[in-house]
Amino acid sequence: MSDPRKLVNPSAGANGAAQTDWDRFVSPESPLGSELAEDHKRLAEIGQESFKKPSQTRIIAVANQKGGVGKTTSAVNLAAGLAKGGLRVLLIDDDPQGNATTALGVEDRDSAPSLYDVLIGNRSLLSILRPTESLPNLYVAPSNISLSLVDVELADEADRRQRLRDSLQECLKDLHEHGNAIDYVIIDCPPSMSLLPINALVAANEVLIPVQTEYYALEGLSQLLRTIEAAKNSDNPTLEISTILLTMVSKNTNLSAEVAQNVREYFPEQTLRTEIPRSVRLAESPSFGETVITYEPRSSGAIAYRAAAHELAERAN
Repeated sequence: MSDPRKLVNPSAGANGAAQTDWDRFVSPESPLGSELAEDHKRLAEIGQESFKKPSQTRIIAVANQKGGVGKTTSAVNLAAGLAKGGLRVLLIDDDPQGNATTALGVEDRDSAPSLYDVLIGNRSLLSILRPTESLPNLYVAPSNISLSLVDVELADEADRRQRLRDSLQECLKDLHEHGNAIDYVIIDCPPSMSLLPINALVAANEVLIPVQTEYYALEGLSQLLRTIEAAKNSDNPTLEISTILLTMVSKNTNLSAEVAQNVREYFPEQTLRTEIPRSVRLAESPSFGETVITYEPRSSGAIAYRAAAHELAERAN
């Protein structure tokens, strides 16, 4: 790509003495210059090598009962980032809205077998898995609106809280025995505290909480923390909050910086260094049936999620 500065002043290049409007626009002090520098730094940290493999399958529930915090966006793009790093990843869409299913390109979600069929006992989890076209080592357990019936249909079942855990463990065992062991399972939870997210918390080893850097960012977290603690005490003693991801960050606002600082004070060990910026490409990509990592891989949102996935992988045992 030609140097835009030369279009403004042909005699001035990267090292020219005369400073153009473009020089001021992309200088390190400008918002664009700072963003470009951050993207290059992140790409350098990611490198070209495959991501670190965990010693055993990491099962991560992506949960936040507050809506609009980038939960599904984070689930699908972290899954894609891990898969892009050479890891085998399964994304379970545990939300009746099925947005993660759509984002991964499943077009017939309303008619195809889904997680609903698994939870009510009609199918095995392995039988409903779908590969994604853009990332061959990323699989999805799709969802549709039928999943919203689970609370009612399983209300009297003694094992209603363990259905996902039992199905998932059977699936992982079968895949491992056939040489297709999964490195990461990412479970996208709905923004509620119904039976569906409880199933996810019982099935998972870890919880990843996306936190939007806006006013009331920590609102509702106390209820989520109580639910996590209840799942830990009753069904899943190994469950832990391993990761906090800051989302929808606006670098040019004091509020965003203050919220980020507050979150890091509350969760100093769990909060990733990487922050996810606001991005038009992040909002666009699901409408094309893709994650931002495959839709616009050089965008700031894609680079940020790849960096977050790399950081998540580096924390593996």
